[in-house]
Amino acid sequence: MDYEYKTRGVCSRRITFSVEDGKVRNVFFDGGCNGNGKGVAALVEGMDVDEAISRMRGIRCGMKATSCPDQLAQALEQTKA
Repeated sequence: MDYEYKTRGVCSRRITFSVEDGKVRNVFFDGGCNGNGKGVAALVEGMDVDEAISRMRGIRCGMKATSCPDQLAQALEQTKA
């Protein structure tokens, strides 16, 4: 299933991704640090949703209360609701 998540508190504007058989697929960060977005996307490709959430939840970017990886974790949590 395909999802779109509007981010809050980070440079990227939105994250699009898919979840197939409990695995994270096709992550794309719209805006923000291009290399970091591509890196996070590559690292979580095929990862179990729960594993991705546990690895990224709570990561902060500098003084911000969140980060792009944390926003992806929040987006993935919403797919489970």
